[in-house]
Amino acid sequence: MSATWTPATWRSKPIQQVPDYPDAVRLADVEARLKSYPPLVFAGEARNLTAALGQVAEGKAFLLQGGDCAESFAEFHPDNIRDTFRVLLQMAVVLTFAGSMPVVKVGRIAGQFAKPRSAPTETVDGVELPSYRGDIINAPEFTAEARIPDPERLVQGYLQSASTLNLLRAFAQGGYADLHNVHRWNLGFIAGSPAGEKYRALADRISDTLSFMEACGITPDTTPQLRTTEFYTSHEALLLGYEQAMTRVDSTSGDWYDTSAHMLWIGDRTRQLDGAHVEFMRGIKNPIGLKCGPSLKGDDLLRLIDILNPQNIPGRLTLIGRFGSETAAEHWPKLIRTVAREGRKVVWSCDPMHGNTIKSSSGFKTRPVERILKEVQTFFAAHQAEGTHPGSVHFEMTGRDVTECTGGAVAITDADLASRYDTACDPRLNASQVLELAFLIADNLKALGGAKRFEAAE
Repeated sequence: MSATWTPATWRSKPIQQVPDYPDAVRLADVEARLKSYPPLVFAGEARNLTAALGQVAEGKAFLLQGGDCAESFAEFHPDNIRDTFRVLLQMAVVLTFAGSMPVVKVGRIAGQFAKPRSAPTETVDGVELPSYRGDIINAPEFTAEARIPDPERLVQGYLQSASTLNLLRAFAQGGYADLHNVHRWNLGFIAGSPAGEKYRALADRISDTLSFMEACGITPDTTPQLRTTEFYTSHEALLLGYEQAMTRVDSTSGDWYDTSAHMLWIGDRTRQLDGAHVEFMRGIKNPIGLKCGPSLKGDDLLRLIDILNPQNIPGRLTLIGRFGSETAAEHWPKLIRTVAREGRKVVWSCDPMHGNTIKSSSGFKTRPVERILKEVQTFFAAHQAEGTHPGSVHFEMTGRDVTECTGGAVAITDADLASRYDTACDPRLNASQVLELAFLIADNLKALGGAKRFEAAE
């Protein structure tokens, strides 16, 4: 561990999951250009998110984090951004109203381009090529030319992120998030689904509540919270050269902030104690996340917590468990007890996606919805048993009508996968499946709140 941290000290550490750029000079030139570009987010926004996550860590709020597995240059379109934002709003409304708890909304968006891979190469029909690592690095087409890492893609990623953030801010602050629009958020293709019907019934109750409030003089004009919302961005900090270029000194505090996103996280493949990613992340003041897989030992986790959050600041660190439905019941209690025993203040988050990926009989990579729901239920049960706060879910989803995850109330089958399988990386939940998950979480939060009220009355 370096005694003095700078945005560049990670370069002296061993590093995993980095692309092999053929032209180092060109890469350095692109990174220098990025360093001169305006920040994408601001230090004050990141501090606000840390404060909001501090409320989650104290059991007073819930973190909803979701979006694309990997953003695409080809699918960059305002409608896709709007639909993802809209579904997240729907989920937040369900959780806030049914779960009676404030919801912090963080999207995997405006920067979630790079993807870690299980192997540096892949082989198709006897041809071996470098793995596709996300549009910000190379292209998904299986050709030698497409798979060459291109530094100019870093600039394209920056520009797309800037445009996405501009639109998200407009949606969040310009009236689209007004609770009076709660019915309009229901996407047409899910309106007739079981989850869509439940959402419509909830929207009716919200509309009735708003009408009563207006009669009492509480309107969007007098209460801006009814027509605006806070929305934050996040991505995995995988490409450290890009992250370094976007890291700036905050003029008000003198602290370093990574201005590529409000929140960054370390993946399960890059959390080495002496590694470059941990070294970089320990020095930025953004709220950060740490993916925790089955191989993470308790002692190593505590060392990582000490490195990443030595002052034990609530909201600074989110632990994102990714175990799989079959082993989650074994791993979650051990993880919770290890951290709670030492008095560490963290946000507990469940990633029910990455441990539940299978290959279907038709050859598609998919995630059965029943496994995802089971892992979420296991997460809540473990925290209820340990007396801790199940503060968050973290999932890969899209607002589009895709067929990438099997199951759910609409019952996507293996045979259905080929009809709208659009992802270039991991399979995503569609809007109907996401809403189904939202109601499950809300039911668990409601039950948890009831249990706490019962305990308080005793």
